[in-house]
Amino acid sequence: MAGPPRIVSLAPSATSILWAVGAQRDVVGVSKWCGEVAAVGRLPRVGDCWAAEVEPIARLRPTLLIGSVPFKPETMAILLGIGAPLLAMNPRSLADIYSDIEMLGRITGRGAAAAGVVRKMKRELQAAAGRAHRRTKATARRAAKPRVYCEAWPNPRISSPPWVAELVELAGGRPALPAGQRVTDEQVARARPDVILLAWTATGARADPRRTLNEPEWREVPAVRAGRVFVISDELLNTPSPILVRGMRELAHAIRAAEQQS
Repeated sequence: MAGPPRIVSLAPSATSILWAVGAQRDVVGVSKWCGEVAAVGRLPRVGDCWAAEVEPIARLRPTLLIGSVPFKPETMAILLGIGAPLLAMNPRSLADIYSDIEMLGRITGRGAAAAGVVRKMKRELQAAAGRAHRRTKATARRAAKPRVYCEAWPNPRISSPPWVAELVELAGGRPALPAGQRVTDEQVARARPDVILLAWTATGARADPRRTLNEPEWREVPAVRAGRVFVISDELLNTPSPILVRGMRELAHAIRAAEQQS
């Protein structure tokens, strides 16, 4: 008779989803990048799909490895050599994230719980969106929806993932630049965002707004002129999981501040 599952989660998003559906007892190791996405306690911290070592993961005797973007081909080859099945997720949209939650629910035998998580996530996002749209109607006579630039990394400059652009729209803003792409200082300057949100990967809430406010080419950018540069913990926007609800609330708060100043 097979023993209980032994899952090693190589991505904070996978950890967040597994905790949300109630599968935490099946997890024997997590990515070292897990911060506030789940209360992982003293579980062993291992690598991820970009940098991982075989021995610490193999010692956990996993029956399933779960990872998510970004992937490094050499690391994926190492992980496949461990011998356990490897599930690699690559969400791009909110719809993809809902599908991943339901998939992990089915895999862990918690399909009903996963369906409930998705329903709750949709309900909470729509509730936040409803509040944002009511504000937008109230301010429509004064100004258009604020242009919002969300940044996932400063050097090279990379805009936040596509699901963040969806959250911006739900929160009452409009993305100033294409999502999930390398962008230049000149592109940001031309886009003239009203709000800039910094959620730099693997920095928590330690992004430095001074680097943005002191950018020479951005002196005439409305967000910089008005000091509307906000820092959001990267986990709240870059983790494709139920934690995005918290990120949505912070987005809405920043956009509301821009509307009130306009």
